[in-house]
Amino acid sequence: MTAAPRDARADRVAARAVGVGVGLLAFMVTWLVGARVTGQIWGPPSSAVVALGASVVVGILVAAVTGHRLVRRRP
Repeated sequence: MTAAPRDARADRVAARAVGVGVGLLAFMVTWLVGARVTGQIWGPPSSAVVALGASVVVGILVAAVTGHRLVRRRP
């Protein structure tokens, strides 16, 4: 019995899903560290907004870059 031929679309979807997962991880870590750092610099109301904004940007960028790299790496 031979293995089924590789499905390129499934590989792309899996690579994007892994990219989203890594982006969410980067979002959480950036939010935790950013909240701590910005809490020391600014007061409580603005520090949470700055930390959230920075973590959203970082999470989106990491998800896009990781997904793109994994799609390109596909053999």
